[in-house]
Amino acid sequence: MKSSEGLAIGELARRFGLATHVLRHWESMGLLEPARRADGQRTYGSADLERVALILMGKEAGFTLGELRALLSTPSPMDHRDLLRSHIEELEQRISQAQAAKELIEHALACPHSFAECRHARDQIASRIPPSS
Repeated sequence: MKSSEGLAIGELARRFGLATHVLRHWESMGLLEPARRADGQRTYGSADLERVALILMGKEAGFTLGELRALLSTPSPMDHRDLLRSHIEELEQRISQAQAAKELIEHALACPHSFAECRHARDQIASRIPPSS
């Protein structure tokens, strides 16, 4: 793409496999600020391509759009160390939960008993039942 040219919203959306309404929503959230042509149409340049890639990477990492807006509001995401540290804690919790789920599924695949007969499964189920108040 030449620096004097820009992408229309449909072109940018197709390039990333997104719907145009997603880009419009990100713009309304303050995540994107496309230039406007004389006729008012949005035009996206190379900086916008990078921004969309960053937003998608952030979403893949589990950040909300609000968190991404904060992270991308300054020149460096490192300006938001507290948010990053908090997100690491959340990711560690999700990883732990996913690992426990994986282990349960692996046990179920290897266990010759039904859930009703498997002591391990019964213990796991019992551990998820909240105590009576």
